[in-house]
Amino acid sequence: MAKLKIKKDDTVMVITGRDRGVRGKVMRVFPATGSVIVEGVNMIKRHTKPNPQQQIKGGVVEKEAPIQVSKLMLVCPESGKLSRVGRKRLDDGTGARVVKRSGAVLS
Repeated sequence: MAKLKIKKDDTVMVITGRDRGVRGKVMRVFPATGSVIVEGVNMIKRHTKPNPQQQIKGGVVEKEAPIQVSKLMLVCPESGKLSRVGRKRLDDGTGARVVKRSGAVLS
C-alpha cells in the first residue's frame, strides 16, 4: 500500500486512455488499489433494480468508476499546467506537497 501523491479535491487531468485531456476534481481516493474517482471521468453504465424502501428507481444509471493514478497528472493551481508532485519540509518543520514545475505549496 503506497502513499498516493494525489488527494481528494485536487484538480487532475487524464493523460492516457479514452478520456485523455479531460480535467476533473478528485472525489474519492483508494490507496489500497492505487486508484481514484474523478468527477466526470471513466463513466460506466450500471443497471439497477428498483428498490422502493430506499427510494431507488430502476433503470440504467451512469456513474464514475475508479481510474488508476498513473493515468492522471496534477494541474498546478497557479499556472494551470500539468506537473508532478513532490514533498518538501517547510521552515516550521512540517511536511508539505509541492508542485515540481512551479514550486507552489499545495494544501
